[in-house]
Amino acid sequence: MKATIVDLKPAVRRPRVRWGDRLLYLYTWAIIVWLCLPIAVMIAFGFNDTTGRLNLTWQGFTLKWYGQLFSVPDLTTALVNSLTIAVVATLGSAVLGTLIGLALGKYRFRGQGALNIVQFAAISAPETVMGASLLSFFVQLGVGRGYWTILIAHIMFSLSFVAITVRSRVLTLDPSIDEAARDLGAGGWAVFRLVTLPMIFPAVLAGALLAFALSIDDFIITSFNSGSTLTFPLWIWGAQRNGLPPQVNVMGTLIFVGGILLAAGNAVVARRRR
Repeated sequence: MKATIVDLKPAVRRPRVRWGDRLLYLYTWAIIVWLCLPIAVMIAFGFNDTTGRLNLTWQGFTLKWYGQLFSVPDLTTALVNSLTIAVVATLGSAVLGTLIGLALGKYRFRGQGALNIVQFAAISAPETVMGASLLSFFVQLGVGRGYWTILIAHIMFSLSFVAITVRSRVLTLDPSIDEAARDLGAGGWAVFRLVTLPMIFPAVLAGALLAFALSIDDFIITSFNSGSTLTFPLWIWGAQRNGLPPQVNVMGTLIFVGGILLAAGNAVVARRRR
């Protein structure tokens, strides 16, 4: 009599198809494509072989606008202003914001709650309010508006983003690490330079990149405090009525690519540290 072999292995169940997850996945990609579509159009029309002022219809492929990138003097000056202001504002807000973030996250002092509220208020306040208040401040001091008032304004609204980012990182640090460094004979500056700063550097870098992105494309606060100085967004706003040259698309493409490279570099640095 033959014995019957019974397979006692549990049946492999196929995972159920969740249509909600698929719809969410498709919806997410649709939003990403929708947000990237204007950027793709901008990049494409930087290669448009247009012959008139209006760069609105595709007339052929060309690379000549990349060779004539700086052929519009006013546009070049505006771009240089935006880049230099963004770089200096990023450095200034990174230094000041890092110090504020360290103070808020590491120490307890009188007025700390008020300082926290001020930082979050600077972020949540509408740009119109921030721009008008800074304008009133400069007018009361009798300061002429121009390059330096734009720079001060950009540092003022950017440092809060750096401070909050650094503060969030400082709150997660183990204070015993600093104490161990002090027990080994390190001074205050050595502890900050060799222990604290390397641990909070990803947050400092993330805040600095955010400050640069906010500064390079700011329009509202800049328009309140610019005077006769033009930045890249202000120049585009003023010239759009007569038609924008293709160099605007090329410069926008280069700024976008530069931002992507900075973000990718930040991700690589964070991954290596992790």
